[in-house]
Amino acid sequence: MSEQKPSLTRSNSFPSSDDSHSSHSSSHGSVKTFRSQISAVVDNEEWHEESMCIVIIGASGDLAKKKTYPSLLKLYEDNLLPSDTIIWGYARSKKTHESLRAHLKPYLVKVCGSELVVDGFLSRCYYQSGSSYGDIEAYGAMMKEAEAMESSFINPNDGQKRRCNRLFYLAIPPNVFGDAGTAIKETAMSISGWNRLIIEKPFGRDLESCDLLSKQLTGLFEEHHLYRIDHYLGKEMVQNLLIFRFGNAWLEWMWNRNAIKAVILTFKEPFGTEGRGGYFDQYGIIRDIMQNHLLQVLTLLAMEPPIEADGPTAADHVRDAKVQVLRAMSTLTLDDCLLGQYRGYADDETITNKQTNTPTYAAIHCKINTPRWSGVPFIMKAGKALNERKCEARIILRDAPGSSFLFPNRPQLPPNEIVLRLQPNPTVYIKTNIKHPGFDSQPVQSSMDMSYSSKFDMAKDYNNPDAYTRLLLDVMRGRQASFVRDDELRRSWEIFTPLLHKIENEDIMPVLYEQDSRGPAVADDFVEEKTGYVHNPGSLPGVEKHLQNIQLSAL
Repeated sequence: MSEQKPSLTRSNSFPSSDDSHSSHSSSHGSVKTFRSQISAVVDNEEWHEESMCIVIIGASGDLAKKKTYPSLLKLYEDNLLPSDTIIWGYARSKKTHESLRAHLKPYLVKVCGSELVVDGFLSRCYYQSGSSYGDIEAYGAMMKEAEAMESSFINPNDGQKRRCNRLFYLAIPPNVFGDAGTAIKETAMSISGWNRLIIEKPFGRDLESCDLLSKQLTGLFEEHHLYRIDHYLGKEMVQNLLIFRFGNAWLEWMWNRNAIKAVILTFKEPFGTEGRGGYFDQYGIIRDIMQNHLLQVLTLLAMEPPIEADGPTAADHVRDAKVQVLRAMSTLTLDDCLLGQYRGYADDETITNKQTNTPTYAAIHCKINTPRWSGVPFIMKAGKALNERKCEARIILRDAPGSSFLFPNRPQLPPNEIVLRLQPNPTVYIKTNIKHPGFDSQPVQSSMDMSYSSKFDMAKDYNNPDAYTRLLLDVMRGRQASFVRDDELRRSWEIFTPLLHKIENEDIMPVLYEQDSRGPAVADDFVEEKTGYVHNPGSLPGVEKHLQNIQLSAL
């Protein structure tokens, strides 16, 4: 279907910094100032002066309408897309350009306060349907129209046609990656600019399926084309880990087995499968959260300093350091694992196997066999239908030497902890022991914290961009550090596959736990056995309440 292409010059298509939606300011700084700063960075990069065709495969699906298109809208709103950008959607659903725009608009107006901006963005969005995700004829028709649009993109400085870059987002199931990849390779690759593919998880369900997917993709594309996206790597606190670890002199000397007793990574969701049990039951909590999201955070916490941590050439240095951690990890066994399932899980009508043993909770003990971490247990915990929403990394320090002798007739002092909270409100706090105020000399625990919401205005997009928005910009800039490399992915499956096959082949049943709880009652015993750490909810009155209030104030 053909349509008149709207004017795509920057002056007509992009709101200027004087427009009402971008000129407001706050006590934390000017939005306009920020946007001019970030724009100045990308304005000096070649890709931003070239044209771009973005192709979203699976454009009619949930991921596209809830994440991909809204993230592109935010980049458009902030002048971070090239002035000559077009966005083509492809799927099997029968839609027109206009029906796609009507389908997307309710989701876009939720993330942008200006309907004018939304309409300007949608004017760049087009649609092509096909009989399958590998329909060569349909891809060819789409790219014929896209190329006609690209031919009109002229550089005003020299009168020459702009170089055409292409970004492909595969928002589709992994079983059709190969079909879509083949169609893209045959019909859609740019011959004048770069080509990059974003691939969504799951990247397989075990080592064998991972190898099959990798074989399909690497038979068509080179590694520099592929961006395997894990949105956790785009979260603010995860992005902060490298600076936090390697940019603070007081921290590096203690970031090892001499000072650290254990590391606990926790992911908690306060809801169950909610009608998505049929999908979740094929994967379980280990594949859904631990083999990817939490393992990525673990590698950043445990890695050695990379040669380069930031910049256009840092990607392989960072990923080399992460792979070294994975290669030093022991393969997981059943003894390393506690499995749980919330009561009522199988009542989800989309779950066909009512005797399912799929875990909705797991605690896993990981060992990293390097001089830095030898003997330090790393625990990953993740669960659904728990008592709160939270994701954090808790670094537990060794006990204060001689404390039981120095403070006789007192309870054992709890260990100091460094806590990095990823969500719901990014926060860094240190739990430390002090004397109870007043005449009493009872030791109690308090905290020193740096909440992002108390330091920065996190309600503003420029301080808290969505993870997908951040990662999409990285793809356009050719920065692969926050994306999963092939050897990194394969090694992660080598670590987890034996455990997953053991659970499934031997029908290992999980421990039942109540919904809206902390998980299985035996979970604390498991963690104490593996780490020596005793769950410590108690602290100076007000510490945990203070952190809760910070979370509430950020909502």
